[in-house]
Amino acid sequence: MKERVRAVLLTDRATMLVINRVRPGAAPYQVLVGGGVEESDTGPEAALLREIREEIAGVAADLRPFRVLENDRGETEHFYTARITAWNFADRSGPEFSREDRGEYLLEEVPLTAAAVGALNLMPPQIRTALLDALGEGTLFTAA
Repeated sequence: MKERVRAVLLTDRATMLVINRVRPGAAPYQVLVGGGVEESDTGPEAALLREIREEIAGVAADLRPFRVLENDRGETEHFYTARITAWNFADRSGPEFSREDRGEYLLEEVPLTAAAVGALNLMPPQIRTALLDALGEGTLFTAA
């Protein structure tokens, strides 16, 4: 199975970045920036920095492990927190953005509050629970 990486990208405005996915025939949902670890990547963190560059033309710092989960396809997903220092969604370059059959990708800044995170249809669902737990414990802001 492919190894995957994703980032809880924390801004200096107490928000996080999510990608809203709108696909034909499916309810809208959100995902965190990230993707598969490629053979050319020197490791999971290098893969995550590459994905951040591709998906949001972003620069991140202070990557720290947050959770390791298994998605519904049986793939291991490594979640990190990171401080996002720059991004420009208009300059994204990932190959998925050129495929019309993939639906829409819309970047959103979400307040780091229990109400805002709880309202997300974040995939995989376990990461939303982990984020809510970290917010409740007051550990998310110190994670990155």
